[in-house]
Amino acid sequence: MNCANETLVILSEAFDRDSGRMRSRRTPIISRTSSRPLVPHPYGLSWRKGGAATVSALVLLLALTACSGEKPTTTALPEIVHDVSLLTVQKTTVPDYVEATGTVRAARSAQLASQVMGTITRVNVHEGDRVRRGEVLIAIDEAQQRAAYTSANAGLQASQETIAAADADYALAEATMKRYQMLYDKKSVSPQEFDEVKTKLAAAKARRDAAHAGRTQAEAGVSEAKTAMGFTKIRAPFDGLLVAKLADAGAMATPGVPLLIVEDPSRFRLEVAVDESTIGAVRLGETVPVVIDALGDQAIAGKVVEIVPMADPASRTFTVKIELPPNPPGPPLRADVARNGVEIRSGLFGRARLPRGERESVVIPPTAVVSRGQLQAVYVVGKDKLVSLRYVTLGTTSAQQVEVLSGLQPGDQVVTQPGDRELSGKQVAAK
Repeated sequence: MNCANETLVILSEAFDRDSGRMRSRRTPIISRTSSRPLVPHPYGLSWRKGGAATVSALVLLLALTACSGEKPTTTALPEIVHDVSLLTVQKTTVPDYVEATGTVRAARSAQLASQVMGTITRVNVHEGDRVRRGEVLIAIDEAQQRAAYTSANAGLQASQETIAAADADYALAEATMKRYQMLYDKKSVSPQEFDEVKTKLAAAKARRDAAHAGRTQAEAGVSEAKTAMGFTKIRAPFDGLLVAKLADAGAMATPGVPLLIVEDPSRFRLEVAVDESTIGAVRLGETVPVVIDALGDQAIAGKVVEIVPMADPASRTFTVKIELPPNPPGPPLRADVARNGVEIRSGLFGRARLPRGERESVVIPPTAVVSRGQLQAVYVVGKDKLVSLRYVTLGTTSAQQVEVLSGLQPGDQVVTQPGDRELSGKQVAAK
């Protein structure tokens, strides 16, 4: 199609002095012929010389006829990718869980503190050391306790001597009483003399009893002083692992202030907080899957052993204690020692899935999920076999399947193993 001639004109009205009337006039000012650009017309806008023209209306008319000289463009065909596995999404029945988070703690743990005040003279252990029941872990200056023990021993020795003297006096008074009793029966002594001997016997007996009581008291003092001396040695309460050392030699030990923390490394529990609205789903003694993030995504079997009956008034949650399987046999895990196998340690973050029934949901293989920054997406294949990237919201994840909360509908086709390939906009050929 050829381009038409184009002209830009001005329609105007002017007063004609010869006829005395208003006349309309079309004045070309710009014209274009064929495909040339618009150029000023040789008979452009001009006014008759000497005329008094009054313009009442000015209208611009631009008539452009499109040129059709361009060639039609051809759309490129999408790239076809072969050997792509597809999965048609369907709803399936999955277990319904209440997921509760918490912290791993040792089933048996002890904070060791001193019962006497004194300066720490020696610390025999470090974090990570195995300890045996009764082993001395910390020694405290015992000068004061030893002095008290020596004094108590001296008191015990004095009480024993007092008992010996009291026993001798009593034996003499008793023998005298027997003789006077015989004389009194024969009317050889007066009643007054007999009463005096009888009173001396009673006094000797009282002194003997007091001496024996004093010995008992002295023995108790020795035992107390000996126990106080024992308080200057902090010993392991059971076989375990030292996980924290809170004081060094030279520090002052104060009664009640923790110095060491010892745990039993053979038994651990996951203590989780369960909301008051879902605590009814927890059953004492049931087996529940537990995931310790530091040990991987593989779930381990735990057992609910305790449900604390009182809720936390601040968070409105109940504490549920779940017993974990024991660690594999072997030496304790240390930072400078590499060891194969799973090690459960106190302080780790864990998640427990408490079952409460079943529900329907959309699940896909974990290999179908691709990450884009902090977002997750899947490749969806449309009816035209073109692939598009669709972002999804994921729920419960396991080694076999991933729950999709939003982004997919039953009947959608997804690529199960995209790997590192970029498939958006491409056409796939299924296996």
